[in-house]
Amino acid sequence: MTTPATYTRRFFARDSLTVARALVGGVLVHETRAGVSAGLIVEVEAYRGPSDRAAHSYGGRRTARNEVMYGAAGHSYVYFIYGIHYCINVVTGAVDVPEAVLIRALEPVDGLALMRRRRGLGKEAPAHLLCRGPGNVCRAMGIQGRDNGADLLCGALRIERGRRVPEARIVRAARIGVDYAGDHAALPWRLYDGASRSVSRAAGAGGRGSGLG
Repeated sequence: MTTPATYTRRFFARDSLTVARALVGGVLVHETRAGVSAGLIVEVEAYRGPSDRAAHSYGGRRTARNEVMYGAAGHSYVYFIYGIHYCINVVTGAVDVPEAVLIRALEPVDGLALMRRRRGLGKEAPAHLLCRGPGNVCRAMGIQGRDNGADLLCGALRIERGRRVPEARIVRAARIGVDYAGDHAALPWRLYDGASRSVSRAAGAGGRGSGLG
């Protein structure tokens, strides 16, 4: 049996906007005792470090919460937000350059029954709704605080190579839920597959989000 290929450390050790584009079409996988779940990455947001007013590391902020962002690329940055749900991000860039990519939506490809159970939904729940939005990504995939710092190149929680989404299908839009970031809120650093029904929100739609702020 052939082991699916994961990305290299070098792949992630680039600026977050470059990695964000390259991740659309990758596959997030999580193996747990309950089973395996996986989904194509169809929507991401780039957070570009100390100069980005929407980033947790804006201005060089370094805390116990965001310490993993300052480490090696290709690890997970998982945090709790609004006292409601977890979000998973991919650490990018060089060591001590705290950038990350938020995974906002997946298109489920494996473990749909398990995802529905985790979401508390019946078997009739449409697949494209299971991982729509960063909170739902973590709920459906069984990702929690203990997964913070996981090496996404190997292990139970990882990102495997998928398919490259054609440039013509990539939509670039403002990130969601980062109004506090001033003019940085309008930067087109949310990227998504315009052909996917699993995307959390089409460009121009309003609402509360889960940015790295």
